[in-house]
Amino acid sequence: MRTQVGIIGAGPAGLMLSHLLHLQGIESIIIESRSREEIEGTIRAGVLEQGTVDLLNATGVGERMMREGHVHEGIELQFNGNRHRIDFAELTGGKQIMVYPQHEVIKDLVAARLKANRTIFFNVCDVKLVNIESTQPKIEYTNELGESQVIECDFIVGCDGFHGPSRQSIPKSKRVEKQQIYPFGWLGIIAETPQVNPELIYAHHERGFALLSTRTPSIQRHYLQVDPKDDIANWSDDRIWSELHARVDMEGWTLPQGPIIQKNIVSMRSFVCETMQYGRLYLAGDAAHIVPPTGAKGLNLAVADVQVLSQGIREFYEQGNQNILQKYSQTCLKRIWRAQRFSWWMTTILHTNQNHSPFEYGIQLTELDNVTSSRNAAANLAENYVGLPFELPLYKHELSQK
Repeated sequence: MRTQVGIIGAGPAGLMLSHLLHLQGIESIIIESRSREEIEGTIRAGVLEQGTVDLLNATGVGERMMREGHVHEGIELQFNGNRHRIDFAELTGGKQIMVYPQHEVIKDLVAARLKANRTIFFNVCDVKLVNIESTQPKIEYTNELGESQVIECDFIVGCDGFHGPSRQSIPKSKRVEKQQIYPFGWLGIIAETPQVNPELIYAHHERGFALLSTRTPSIQRHYLQVDPKDDIANWSDDRIWSELHARVDMEGWTLPQGPIIQKNIVSMRSFVCETMQYGRLYLAGDAAHIVPPTGAKGLNLAVADVQVLSQGIREFYEQGNQNILQKYSQTCLKRIWRAQRFSWWMTTILHTNQNHSPFEYGIQLTELDNVTSSRNAAANLAENYVGLPFELPLYKHELSQK
């Protein structure tokens, strides 16, 4: 097979890139190790920045999001038994966020891909990247029938996550990687209860962090800070609700509870591979960076990566110009590190660290007090949460004509 861009991974990065390339008349093939049912059915949280929402709408895949998503104009921070609202719209000139799960974004992008009669191969394995330092790289893999296949292309884009083969194909001596592991885990539940609050509640408590969010009027998503090495079997439904009540209930307000239909524990890390390009291989999304979920930046960073990359590939084919491609890592890393800083800051001020001294705990509470009492501090949080501007402008008028 021959195509212009070979994409490994059908997550938000790979699907959004293929969609942007299609609108610009550039061919691509996506391969994915999982089934369509699995990528569309794996429930993942989704907080979309204003820029991500604008891009989905501008490229024709935002209709269901606008119909079924939940627009939030702020969040609430809870500590010392009180809640404080951060008004995004007022602090950022009207910008908002959209609560719309990642797997729903994936459904919309897969549907757009198939409607355009563009190719996705699911259930592949044994993926190998070949000749990535040349101008004729190849992707070798085995399809779901057990047959060996080869995709010849001009570019390979690795959107296959932290554990995928793309980043590992860059020689270790050439990869610049930086990582921090946090001593916090998140126990997440999906529960059948009425809506808790119109906006997300981030709660700091001496027993640990908690987050209350919504999915639908009858399905909610909540999180508890736990030991990342803990076993979910140790957490009965009664224990989970008891701990949530201890951390978020206030005088005159009690968290509604109901049947828990899903629960799991995930660890937290920050990771950046600063080598986002090697030869004709480009990394995007989780293949290049991981952020703790506290800052709600993972999907949004993936979309920002491919927005830059799609324009670089467009310039290459239309003008023979590689300026954007040559600066791809540099351009993306500026945004990535700002998102890492924000996610680290949110994680640090909200989670209870058992290794902290009473002095450090006091500083943590004072930081929360500062961000809820200083307009400048609140504006900084709001600006980062709703999303920084894209590094490159979107070709809105041209995409809308495709």
